[in-house]
Amino acid sequence: MSASPVSGAARTEAVADVVRSGERLVAAAAGLSDAALRAPSELAGWTRGHVLAHVAHSADAYVWLLGLARTGREPGPRAGAAALAASVARDATLPAAALTARLRESLDRFTAEARALPDPAWDRLVPALAGWLHPAWYLLLRCLRELETHHLDLGLGHGTERWPHRYVSWALDDTLTTLRAQGFPLASVAAVDLGRRWSPAPDGPAVAGPGHLLLGWLTGRIPPDALTTDRPAPLLPRPPAWPQPPLPGWGRVGDTP
Repeated sequence: MSASPVSGAARTEAVADVVRSGERLVAAAAGLSDAALRAPSELAGWTRGHVLAHVAHSADAYVWLLGLARTGREPGPRAGAAALAASVARDATLPAAALTARLRESLDRFTAEARALPDPAWDRLVPALAGWLHPAWYLLLRCLRELETHHLDLGLGHGTERWPHRYVSWALDDTLTTLRAQGFPLASVAAVDLGRRWSPAPDGPAVAGPGHLLLGWLTGRIPPDALTTDRPAPLLPRPPAWPQPPLPGWGRVGDTP
């Protein structure tokens, strides 16, 4: 389970990370023409417009969850997966300037709501759309992950080497804790630039490399031959679809104490 940004100072720092990442993504979006927005992204079947619309709607969903954390009551109807997919497909066709403005407004709302959320609300459990629960503070980490990963997916040169070290370190902890709980067969993972090592399983291959390349491989964005391994890269286990619910986590909707 991810470490909580329990202190006000840690949460302020996490919000600042989201703001900086969001500013970089908005700046990249603002540099796109309508034609560039319609071009394919690095995600199969999605244009760059789909990627940016998805991030905007994800930020809207996080705002909804912060509202739930604030009061304990749903702040209006919640869009389901089908409605969200339809909204992303619709907004992906907006003119570049309009979609950039839409993205900026959604991210600004999220950071404004996060800055205003009272301390006790941060530990309230809220439900991800997939049905798993997490404390409200985990939204800061989810939003940062959304921004950094999908900035890469635009295919505009924002590679894994541009990911902030603090984000990479957290995301590796989060991902490898999940893989350990699932029995994923990796005996050793070493982030040589971060001076960190994980042992997800008793047996299996060892992989090493800069943290951003390790995370890129685990997220399906970087091929395994970018890493140093103790066996041929094609024999490495294939990481599961990412991201997954944090495990061990905080339960699912409908769980009984």
